[in-house]
Amino acid sequence: MSRQSSSHQRSETDKGTTEQAPTEGPTPESPPEVQAEPEATPDLPARRQDDTGEPDAVPDQEVSSDHGAAAAPKGWRVTYPAVARAVAWTATGLSLALVFIALLLPTQLSLVEPRAFMRIPVEGVFGATLLLMLPSMARRVVAVLAGVVLGALTILNLLDIGFNEFLGRGFNVVLDWILLDDAQSYLKDALGGTAATAAVIGVVVLAVAVLVLMGLAVLRISNVMARNSAVATRTTLVLGTVWVMCAALGVQVAGAPFASRSTTALVQDRAERVRKTLKDEREFAKVAAVDTYGDTPGDQLLTGLRGKDMMFTFIESYGRSAIEDPAIAPGVDKTLKNATKRLNKAGFASKSGWLTSATYGGSSWLGHSTFLTGLWIDNQNRYRTVTAGDHMSITRAFQRTGAWRTVGIMPGVQKAWPEGKFYGLDHVYDSRDLGYRGPKFSWSTMPDQYALKAFERLEHGKKRDKPLMSEIILTSSHQPWAPIPKTIPWSQVGDGSVYKAIQKAGKNPADVFTDSDKVKAEYGKSIQYSVNSLIDYVLKYGNKNTVLVFLGDHQPLSRVSGNNASRDVPVAIVAHDKAVLDRISHWGWEDGLMPGAKAPVWKMSSFRDRFLDAYGPNPGGGTAPSSPSASPKASAKASAKR
Repeated sequence: MSRQSSSHQRSETDKGTTEQAPTEGPTPESPPEVQAEPEATPDLPARRQDDTGEPDAVPDQEVSSDHGAAAAPKGWRVTYPAVARAVAWTATGLSLALVFIALLLPTQLSLVEPRAFMRIPVEGVFGATLLLMLPSMARRVVAVLAGVVLGALTILNLLDIGFNEFLGRGFNVVLDWILLDDAQSYLKDALGGTAATAAVIGVVVLAVAVLVLMGLAVLRISNVMARNSAVATRTTLVLGTVWVMCAALGVQVAGAPFASRSTTALVQDRAERVRKTLKDEREFAKVAAVDTYGDTPGDQLLTGLRGKDMMFTFIESYGRSAIEDPAIAPGVDKTLKNATKRLNKAGFASKSGWLTSATYGGSSWLGHSTFLTGLWIDNQNRYRTVTAGDHMSITRAFQRTGAWRTVGIMPGVQKAWPEGKFYGLDHVYDSRDLGYRGPKFSWSTMPDQYALKAFERLEHGKKRDKPLMSEIILTSSHQPWAPIPKTIPWSQVGDGSVYKAIQKAGKNPADVFTDSDKVKAEYGKSIQYSVNSLIDYVLKYGNKNTVLVFLGDHQPLSRVSGNNASRDVPVAIVAHDKAVLDRISHWGWEDGLMPGAKAPVWKMSSFRDRFLDAYGPNPGGGTAPSSPSASPKASAKASAKR
């Protein structure tokens, strides 16, 4: 019985051996180079790698080492080995390029050019060294984390590029997140709700993609380095040596160090900005609490303007570039000169100068508050701090006297605006209160001419027992500068319905804003429209007691004003009463609405104290201004130097 069993087993074994024999040659079920015979396997490595660190096209599991095992199904790597190697090389190359770009990406759009990436980033050398030293599991974890961190830094760099392009400064990680909501609102107004929503979704997807792709890129590079550790070690050593030598010798490429440490410097700079921002918030609260005019009695304020109807008007984005840029100035300068002549003919006189704004390209409320409070308010924390207190503003000084009714015309305000109380305004008319029934002009809720006509209808044209002090914000010159309203007869303004056809016939903001030449031309036209609307109003509705102070809140964004533009804005005072301008004769301002290149340039925060001093009971008496405003003498010296 046992012999029969043994014989049967041998027979089955022989049979199995016989059935394996056909697999010695190539078959459709297995790659041609795979041989089932044990003696053939030494010629083929069990796990072979190419130079990218990728496994060879023939996985070791496809080599049958056990008798009777079925051949594994072929994958695309086996079927197309050349394609597999090309994909592996491409993926590794793209990963290296992605990390390289992230480590060397500038924070200004004008610096993003090929030579900016012709450097060795020390962070890459250090990271490669660290990954080579770590064990397998720790290496993978560190690689993914490093990639995500690098992705986050890349997102911040992209935000820096955007903020430098629009606001002339980098992104503040403490203060500026709130501005992203404003950016979304701006896109909605400029491009429409659907396009704005699509843009927001696209930005979110892009941000997530950057984080994920950067993590995968660093992980892939680390795996390639681990599989080719000898080559990776030698390469890292060579790059590190070159970096040290170039750093020691100060080697530069296109004016930038070849041995780069830009990512490290940016991280240090961000950390320092966070520290300064938090410190500034505490220190500014103390500065804002000190006010030279805080305790001045009302009967000692603005005695030189009693009985005058005062208009403080801000023209959106009205900057120095509008008057001096060769591509913009001809039309604007002609408008200002003609307006000066028209005013003179009607018995008005004017003087003008320059103010250096606390903001650039946007955040108009920072310019408004700096001008009115005499404090340098260049960020949102400072704005919140000052508006939460009781620091004296120019408009509040008028209210304190009890001699004026104070109102605000705010077409750009589209929701509750509690700051009106801080500014001492008896009544604020926002976009919902002005009775407008026409279309929006991109961001601007209504044309300037309509806002001024509404002011006349609601306040200035009514009988009252005291003069009027008004703060008026004109918004038609707000980016994207398309479509632009047209001046129409005042009698046709009505409820604004007449502007529907004008808005429809206007230019597409997307077409204008993306073209550098067009955007400059349309910006200039918008400034001309705003200035003409304001001067037309004064000539039609003003009288011998009208005093107008108008200025720009900030320069337009760099696409219009240029990458190295100043932060200066024009300011002018218009009055029918000669005595009003006589009070500021010592300021050195030039005659007319258009300040020249040699006109004084003051820090915007210095205006409040100069103004309250000039029109107080003792003009030129030398009241010490509040810090950080410059004193009149110091500002005059600074202006002379400039």
